Amino acid sequence: MNKSYTVIFLITFYSFLMSTAVLSQESEIPDSFSLVYVQNFDHPQDIFDFEMTDPTAWRIDKQNENNALELFGASEYRSRVRSPFNIALLKDIMLGDFILEASLAQSGREYGHRDLCLFFGFQDPTNFYYVHIASVADNNANNVFIVNDEPRKNIASSTTTGTDWGATNSWHKVRVERKINEGSIKIYFDDMTKPIMEATDLHFLSGRVGFGSFDDTGRFDNIKIWAPQAQRKRLDMFLNANQKQ
Repeated sequence: MNKSYTVIFLITFYSFLMSTAVLSQESEIPDSFSLVYVQNFDHPQDIFDFEMTDPTAWRIDKQNENNALELFGASEYRSRVRSPFNIALLKDIMLGDFILEASLAQSGREYGHRDLCLFFGFQDPTNFYYVHIASVADNNANNVFIVNDEPRKNIASSTTTGTDWGATNSWHKVRVERKINEGSIKIYFDDMTKPIMEATDLHFLSGRVGFGSFDDTGRFDNIKIWAPQAQRKRLDMFLNANQKQ
């Protein structure tokens, strides 16, 4: 094999290995799991899959020919315990074990608590988990949190020093894995081979999932959820929950 063919072969083989590494995590779906929800926000009515703390802060927006669910303003909402303000919960679906993947783009200015959040195990407005993905980690940022009838408390056993959201509206892939028998919670960001956060907790063994931010803005797209089962149960979480702290 001459030198030019060898170079072409090595480049092709390296590209194959890299693409396999990127895709491998999605392929690692347990046999007992099935795809229970997919959403790409191709239609205006897709927003009605979600219940928001304040529907006027959310819309389906198009940028570069791509639709996404956008949190574009501050929600007029306060829970009675300190916790995120801006929440969009997937209606009707209750999950125990699950794997969630989505594309997230942060649209705010850069500062230490620049964030987007994912919610899960959501029982009611004062009982749930959320992961806060932020630029700089501290006791209240870039961590896994529990809200359990009292102000949020960080529970991550490991996390990074911060998460790089990059330029405004740049997209990132996020994955959440929840196993209730072990109580395990794992969060991945772009690199699907190594979690950026891990936690173990058994307070909430099932609940709703959702998206949002503590007090920033952003966009959400390409949502996929796998689970061994999904219970269909309609609950209006925020109907009477807008209470001042």
